[in-house]
Amino acid sequence: MTELLPMLLVAGGAFLAGAMNAMAGGGTFFSFPALLAAGLPPVTANASNTVALWPASLSSAWAYRQELARHRGWVMGLTAVSFLGGIGGGLLLLATSNAAFARMIPWLLLIATALFAFSNQVGSLVKRVKGWLGQQTQKSNPGGPGGLLFQFIVAVYGGFFGAGQGILTLAALSIQGVTHVQELNGLKNWIAAVTYTVSALTFIIAGAISWPHTLVMLLTATLGGYAGALLAKRLPALWLKRLVIGVGASLTLIYFYKTYVS
Repeated sequence: MTELLPMLLVAGGAFLAGAMNAMAGGGTFFSFPALLAAGLPPVTANASNTVALWPASLSSAWAYRQELARHRGWVMGLTAVSFLGGIGGGLLLLATSNAAFARMIPWLLLIATALFAFSNQVGSLVKRVKGWLGQQTQKSNPGGPGGLLFQFIVAVYGGFFGAGQGILTLAALSIQGVTHVQELNGLKNWIAAVTYTVSALTFIIAGAISWPHTLVMLLTATLGGYAGALLAKRLPALWLKRLVIGVGASLTLIYFYKTYVS
């Protein structure tokens, strides 16, 4: 019984994490504390969490396969730049001190959430920048070299700072011209899957995984990711956007409190 309760806690946290990541992001705030409560050291908990949520991002992307098919050519480019950017971000993180990185977190989240919340207003300004980036300005045809460069920067951010990556990815995609909320979510889930792949392989090779906990989370997080994606597709666009903004604002407040108050 003493071993069953922590495992149930981990399983439940992973299911909620997979669902939240599919809908808006911020799932780590369910799964990572559950692993800590189960008694895992922080580094092992973080590594196990990353590996466990990787298949959930794949299942979420699969649920959005029809939306992804509308951007098939762009998805291939996003895959390449996200993979390279994830590696670059991980290397950048290794070269950054813990103290400096910790103080950057709330500001990174604040910028990401504000970008998504005011994406329509920012979009008019982005149009002017697109000419310099060489990106097409038609909203019906997002992508191009400038868009891929923008996503590479976002991928570096994802490799550098995992929590909140979904919020920033949604912001980046929306101001590039992807206006359909469900297509935004599908592209976001696929980009997250690629970034998770880079991180997960790194942790597996390093042997930093608690496999009993990770295997339990692999199952429940994958189920949660698929269920969350299906739920997100049935939510009205305005509700889903509000959910994304709410999660982003909550993450921002939590990190500001942890960094400057507690």
